[in-house]
Amino acid sequence: MVSAVLHTSGAARPYTDSGPLVLERITIPTPRAGEVLVKVERASLCHSDLSVINGSRIRPLPMALGHEASGTVAAIGPEVDGVAVGERVVLVFVPSCGHCRACTSGRPALCHRGAESNGTGDLLHGEALLRSATGERINHHLGVSAFSEYIVVARESVVVIDDDVPFDIAAMFGCAALTGIGAVVHTAHVTPGQSVIVFGLGAVGLAAVMGAAQISGTTVIAIDPIAEKQDLALRCGANFAGLPEDAAQLVADHAGDGVDVAIEAVGSAKVMEICLGLLTRGGALVSVGLPHPDQKIQIQALQFAGMGKRLLGSYMGDADPARDIPSYIQLWRDGQLPIQLLHTDTKPLAQINEGLDALADGHVVRRLFSFDAV
Repeated sequence: MVSAVLHTSGAARPYTDSGPLVLERITIPTPRAGEVLVKVERASLCHSDLSVINGSRIRPLPMALGHEASGTVAAIGPEVDGVAVGERVVLVFVPSCGHCRACTSGRPALCHRGAESNGTGDLLHGEALLRSATGERINHHLGVSAFSEYIVVARESVVVIDDDVPFDIAAMFGCAALTGIGAVVHTAHVTPGQSVIVFGLGAVGLAAVMGAAQISGTTVIAIDPIAEKQDLALRCGANFAGLPEDAAQLVADHAGDGVDVAIEAVGSAKVMEICLGLLTRGGALVSVGLPHPDQKIQIQALQFAGMGKRLLGSYMGDADPARDIPSYIQLWRDGQLPIQLLHTDTKPLAQINEGLDALADGHVVRRLFSFDAV
C-alpha cells in the first residue's frame, strides 16, 4: 500500500518544494487481537497534522501522518465485537481504553492509555505495526495514520455509521465536528441566550460556530483575518463576523460588557489573552487550538478570583465519540448541522504537500484526499 510518511519535522516552506511528506510503499499490516483493518476512503488534512510537520507538536519520527478519516472495514482481528467486514466507519484519534481514571469518569477523550500510546506512536493494543521497505519502524499518528490506503487501528478507534453517509462528509465528523461542537457543548456548556465569540475559522472553529448556533437564542460572533472565512461563518450560523481588530467593537455592540464564552481555535497565546479580555464577569475562555510549546500567556491573575473568569482546556471537545458522532450525523441529516460547508475539495493523495501549503496559507478549510490514483 501507499502511505504518506514524515521523516523529519521543520521543513522549509513552500512544502510543495521541500516535500516533507513522502509517499512510500509499505506492507499492509495484519490486525491483532482487538484491532481492525480499515480501507481508507477519505482522509482530511487538519492543522494538527501541520503542527507535527512544522514542529509545533513533537511526535516520534518517522511517522505515517493523518488522523481524520472515513473508510470501510476490510478485516477484523480476534476478540473484536460490534463491527463487521464491509461496514462503513469514522476514525477516532483517541482510542479510549474504558478502564482508566478519565474513561471511568465519563471523559474518554482524555483516556490515559490512549494518550500514552498516541504519544509513543503505538496502538492501544500493542506496539507499532508499520514498517518501511527496509524494515524500519514507522510510527502511527494518533492511532490512525489516515494518509495510508489501509490502516490497522484499535477497535476503540472506529465508530460504525450508516452506509448512506458519504465518505467526504463522514470523515469530518472524526475531528473537526467532535472538537468544535464539543468545545461549545461539553466543555463550555453554553446555554440558551448566551453570547459566544469564536476566534479562528478553520474547520474546528467553524464547527464551533455551528454548535453554538444550534443553541436557542445564542449570539455568535466569528473572527478571522480572511474575508471568505467570515462569509462562510455567517453561512454556518454566526450572527456577526469580522476581522480580529473588529472583535472588541463587535462584542461591545452585540454582547454588552463581554461575551459569556470565547472559543480560541487559532493556537495562539496572544489570541488567548485577547479572548480573556473580551469575557464578561464569570465568562469562560475555551482553548482549542494547539500553540507552539514555547508560547506562554501573560494575563492578570486577578481576573479569575476577582471576576470569576475561567480558562478551560478542551481536547477533542471533551467528546464521547461513540455517543456524539451518531448524534451529530443525525443533526446533519436533519439539516441542522451543515458540515458539508467545511469541505473545500477532494484531491488525490499525491498532492498532499501542496495541500499543506494551502492549509498553512488559509486557502482551504477541509481538503480531503482520496486514494483512487495511488
